[in-house]
Amino acid sequence: MQQEDKELVALFEGLDTPGVSDAMDKLGLPGHCFGIMPLDNYAGVVVGPAFTVKYVAASTPAGSVGDFIDDVAAGDVLVIDNDGRTDCTVWGDIMTQYAGSRQIAATVIDGVCRDVSRALADRYPLFTRGRFMRTGKDRVQVEGVNVPVSIGKARVVARDIVVADANGVLVVPRVRAQEVAALARKIEAAESQIRAQIEQGKTLGEARAAMGYHTLQRKAQ
Repeated sequence: MQQEDKELVALFEGLDTPGVSDAMDKLGLPGHCFGIMPLDNYAGVVVGPAFTVKYVAASTPAGSVGDFIDDVAAGDVLVIDNDGRTDCTVWGDIMTQYAGSRQIAATVIDGVCRDVSRALADRYPLFTRGRFMRTGKDRVQVEGVNVPVSIGKARVVARDIVVADANGVLVVPRVRAQEVAALARKIEAAESQIRAQIEQGKTLGEARAAMGYHTLQRKAQ
C-alpha cells in the first residue's frame, strides 16, 4: 500500500459505517452498497483502498477467471463486480487462503461466494450477496481490473476508500475521503455528547435538542 493510501485509511480509524454513512448523507454523496453484507456478524471494521475486478458472462470459448489476486497489495480491499449474479461464484477457499496469506484486508463481491467454512474459520472478512456452491468457471470471465465497477448500485473506482463492518459496505470517493472522515468524527462527537447527557439524567428529547440531533445527517441547503 502506498503512503497516501495509508494516510487516507488512518483518517477512518475508530469510525464505523453508520457514522461514515451519516457524513456521506450530509454531503449528498452516494456510495452505499445495497444488499452486500458480511458472511457473519463481523466484529471489526475494515478500511482499505479498492482494487476492482469486473466479471462478465463467459464468451465462447470461455475466457479466464484470472489470477488478478497476485497484484493486490496488502491492506487493499478486493472489490469484485459479478453483476449481482447468485447462480455462480467467483470466490472460494483457495482464494480465501491466498488472500489471508497476503494480508489483503477484505473481499467485497456483488455476487456470491462458496467454501464459506474456510472464510469463517480463518475470520477472513467476506462481504457478499450470499453463498452458493456452483463454480463460475466457464460461466463468467474477467473483463477488466482496476476499472470502474458497480457494487450494490454504488460506483467504485480503483483506490476509492472502502469501509465495511457488520452493518454493510460503503465506498467513499477517494477525493472526498478527508472531508467525509472529518465530518463523520464531528457527528460521532455530537452523538457521544447525547449519550453522556442521557447518563447525566437528561431526557432523550432534551439531549437531542441540545446537540441538534435531527440536523446532524441532513444535507445542507
